[in-house]
Amino acid sequence: MSESSSSYLLERAWVDGAVRDDVLLEVADGRITRVTQAPLGSRNPHDTPSPHGVSCGFHRPTGETRKLAGLTVPGLVNDHSHAFHRALRGRTQRGRGTFWTWREQMYAVAERLTPDSYFALARATFREMVAAGYTSVSEFHYLHDPEPETGDALRAAAREAGIRLTLLDTCYVSSGFGAPPEGVQRRYSDGSAERWAARVGDGPAAIHSVRAVPRDQLHVFRGRSPLHVHLSEQQAENDACLAAYGVTPTRLLHEEGLLGPGTTVVHATHLTDDDIALLGSTRTNVCITPTTERDLADGIGPARRLAEAGCRLTIGSDSHAVIDPFEELRGLEMDERLATQERGHWSAAGLLGIGTAGARIAVGEPADLVTIDTRSPRTAGTGADENTAVFAATAADVTHVVAGGRVVATADDRGDIGRELDDAMEALWKEAPWPRP
Repeated sequence: MSESSSSYLLERAWVDGAVRDDVLLEVADGRITRVTQAPLGSRNPHDTPSPHGVSCGFHRPTGETRKLAGLTVPGLVNDHSHAFHRALRGRTQRGRGTFWTWREQMYAVAERLTPDSYFALARATFREMVAAGYTSVSEFHYLHDPEPETGDALRAAAREAGIRLTLLDTCYVSSGFGAPPEGVQRRYSDGSAERWAARVGDGPAAIHSVRAVPRDQLHVFRGRSPLHVHLSEQQAENDACLAAYGVTPTRLLHEEGLLGPGTTVVHATHLTDDDIALLGSTRTNVCITPTTERDLADGIGPARRLAEAGCRLTIGSDSHAVIDPFEELRGLEMDERLATQERGHWSAAGLLGIGTAGARIAVGEPADLVTIDTRSPRTAGTGADENTAVFAATAADVTHVVAGGRVVATADDRGDIGRELDDAMEALWKEAPWPRP
């Protein structure tokens, strides 16, 4: 096998919607090139592919094969992240307040970050993500000053952490419906959407929100894909949008030609029936962030109705109050149960499909793999299947993470990641300690 090739023997793996034993993967240049499945030694080495792309025989590759004990699923996708918010964990949860009081505390972090401290914090945060089972992340990046240093810091941090990064350069030019930026918000702003576009050029992009980009500048984003935007996270945003433009934020984006399969709206918590119909009919993607919604008391969004309307759903860890893809997926189902007083809105397989953004363990797919310990105190006796992954496991049960064909995290890394996070936080708060209430 070449230097860019590798192979993995998976004790159990979720393949083609079912759990299979003894799955052998061969990988070249970061992608899966062969999938075979059989008990060791019981099959003819001259295997015949099945209709589903999983070979019926057991092919023995040359070279060393790494064995991964437990249940392996495709890599999880973190579709919405603000890396620097990780510094808020355990601090903003104190006492009472709202999203808007939390935002002031978030601004305090943004104000003191430098490119160096941002790199250290982001690298540690991305390493925590990888160890939790995320193999790719969409970073909603609006802390532009100084630019390009902060964007470069995020790219370098992701590269060193071993996570695939989509850097969503975010336009933020107003403190609210045309008002100029205030305080630390000036670090976010290019002055206008046109100047933002001149700086960014083509590529992944984001509109911070309809609050932060006036309507007469939204035309700049037509035709951009991928495009992400915070949408209706707070009822106050909806009320202000109605007062300013006479329409909801969803209707505003639709009238400006910004909904569609290339657009992902984040949160989508406070929607009207018309909003849901617009998002579904345009096949707009929706990223739900249950642990952040819970932490900030944002509310429970209509995730099930959005899916039924035609939206593709993804998950994100957003503010990083929790970094655990399995908890995000459970949150989709459990929050829906609380809202409806009924159970069973998604199957475990359906939730895994959301968490992996449809990725599969199959020939031609990226070799992104997450292996879960099926004998931990949380997972033992649960069946070692997709239900174990979604309804029993936590990030602490992840034993191996493979991204692009190489091992990027193991359970043994957690102590080092904790120390790196601790060092990054200590450096961040050293000169300006966190203000006590």
